[in-house]
Amino acid sequence: MASSSCSFIYIILLLISSFGLVLGCYESIISFGDSLTDTGNLIRLSKSNKHVASSVPPYGETFFHHPTGRFSDGRLIIDFIAESMGFPLIPPYAGVMKNMTSSRNSIRGINFAVAGATAVDISFLEKRGVKNPATNVSLGTELEWFKQMLPILCNSPTSCREFLGNSLVLMGEIGGNDYNHPFSQGRSREEVQTYVPEVVKAIGLAIHELIELGAQTLIVPGNLPIGCSASYLNTFENSNKDEYDAETGCINWLNNFAEYHNQLLQEEIHRIRELHPQANIIYADYYNAAMQIYQSPKKFGFTSTIVACCGGGGPYNYDSLASCGSPLSNVCNNPSSHVSWDGVHLTEAAYRWIAKGLLQGPYTIPKINELCSFDGLSKGKSDQ
Repeated sequence: MASSSCSFIYIILLLISSFGLVLGCYESIISFGDSLTDTGNLIRLSKSNKHVASSVPPYGETFFHHPTGRFSDGRLIIDFIAESMGFPLIPPYAGVMKNMTSSRNSIRGINFAVAGATAVDISFLEKRGVKNPATNVSLGTELEWFKQMLPILCNSPTSCREFLGNSLVLMGEIGGNDYNHPFSQGRSREEVQTYVPEVVKAIGLAIHELIELGAQTLIVPGNLPIGCSASYLNTFENSNKDEYDAETGCINWLNNFAEYHNQLLQEEIHRIRELHPQANIIYADYYNAAMQIYQSPKKFGFTSTIVACCGGGGPYNYDSLASCGSPLSNVCNNPSSHVSWDGVHLTEAAYRWIAKGLLQGPYTIPKINELCSFDGLSKGKSDQ
């Protein structure tokens, strides 16, 4: 694993070089994950939107100017990836199934990510007395939805393998909620750390199954530095200065926990690469890309890193009882100056920098959309 001291430029070059190894053009994007990737599934699957924060203002205010189900003030990493490839923004699975009017030739991607989703099956957490207050969806559930939808996307086993082989598969981010839920419910770091091998195993099994179905190019993101999250900083706030990084203000042991997950994930990716040498499995180092922002915020245009733009007050502007969008919450004047949007998720500005690290960089390395021709595909603003 690259150390946190690696330069942002170096991370960019590694990620872009991985993309550069891919030959040919992508016909669609297939996405899985949780709230970092959800473009509107949770609000469509919920019986009442009133209980979904992303269904009310100020969510979506920066780009869409109304809530879309995205847990941010604007676009997510998946949106920037789609735009860079010349695709329309990738629609949520629940919306596509509800309004299936497009022919299979016009579908440029589907997003199965659901906010609150876990990598492990919900039964794993339930056996340990951990509740998922958001949803009972897991990565396995999302994969089942995808397999059920395959006959709509292609009409034979051969064409389905070809379709998936020509798709860019984004595996999340996924796994964060497997730790968020038990940590928020008072479980110790020692207990939650025992979950990590099972979480990584679940991600690995999903990658393996997708490759067996025909996937050739998969992006597998690591976890973000959770020790810099306002929600965790609020939950684990204490007077022991040794627990905090003097430069960033982040909690060291929580970031070490995220790095442990990422280390095991990379080892799992290496194992799968050996089993499937024909597949291009790209590890997306969200952790180190984000850490560069926390360590040098002014370089990237940020004035606030660990204080949420939208929240319920306190030192980190985070209060679970007055969360973003509730009547008691407040919102900053300029979200683009903040890294944290609501204390759990990032702002569009922060997601843009991470996506830029994946796709563009400061040098003359071709972007994905420069490698292919995307005739007639929308690159403009979407109202999803």
